[in-house]
Amino acid sequence: MTFSIAARCPQTGMFGMALSSSSPAVAARCAHARAGVGAVATQNITDPRLGPAGLDLLAQGLNAEATLACLVTHAGTTAPFRQLTVVDAQGRTAAHSGARALGRHSHHCAQDAVAAGNMLVDPALPRAMVEAFLARPHLHFADRLLAAMDRALEVGGEEGPVHSAGLLIVDRESWPLVDLRVDWDEAPITRLHSLWVLWQPQMHDYVTRGIDPMQAPSYGVPGDP
Repeated sequence: MTFSIAARCPQTGMFGMALSSSSPAVAARCAHARAGVGAVATQNITDPRLGPAGLDLLAQGLNAEATLACLVTHAGTTAPFRQLTVVDAQGRTAAHSGARALGRHSHHCAQDAVAAGNMLVDPALPRAMVEAFLARPHLHFADRLLAAMDRALEVGGEEGPVHSAGLLIVDRESWPLVDLRVDWDEAPITRLHSLWVLWQPQMHDYVTRGIDPMQAPSYGVPGDP
């Protein structure tokens, strides 16, 4: 009940994901990324433990294919229910769609981007998402991920309406640069675009405030000199 794209930005080294689902709070369970390491999506009948486990394997030096193989082995008898995607530090990608993934399901891998989905109107959707991402190298990484989500809707999206969406991007710090979530809405991808427009102009200010508040711009709140 989810479609997603995980990617690496070769210009900046950022990793990120965008995803949407008919279920609530999809990004809380399915999206995982770590600065300098990579990104892992765990979806369909989701096991959230596989995301951090995959990032740990990538951090140990395994590439995307080896990490995926370990995750599938670790999943054991539940592997047929899982859909997984992996992007490593070099932009190599890998994906697994278990035989018991829901409805029409598929995935598509390319250098720097991988997409997957289940309960799809059209199994060509993941390829279309990756192509939309790769066709816009001039845009900000977040805008490229959101363009892939827009393309997914154009292709048909899920068989039913989506209600949640998320955008996760990591850069150089141990916490996300972008972690935006729409947990329940009639048009979650549209709302996600709006949140990104709100967040983008101030996201680096929050990084500065975390590292060195003395160098941060004004907070713009009562009592702030």
